[in-house]
Amino acid sequence: MIAANGDRLVLTGPITIANVREEAAGGLTLLTGDRVVDLAGVTEADSSTLSMLLEWRRAAEHAGHTLRCVNMPANMSSLARLYGIEGGLPGE
Repeated sequence: MIAANGDRLVLTGPITIANVREEAAGGLTLLTGDRVVDLAGVTEADSSTLSMLLEWRRAAEHAGHTLRCVNMPANMSSLARLYGIEGGLPGE
């Protein structure tokens, strides 16, 4: 689930291959300015979650905005390092 709170997009619950399409589409509609994606509430994530964040980053950059990720769960950070994309997800 995604909720907008000021310039923050707060993600909660599981975001996996099972629901990432809906979450990705919902997030794209909220990229109307510079955003901070708060991942503290994510309870389950997989490589599709990272793909979604990269898609959001590209869309934000294309629109002239920035996107920053904070509170990334350890398993997501590990996956990003494994795939060599940790630098592609600007964070804290």
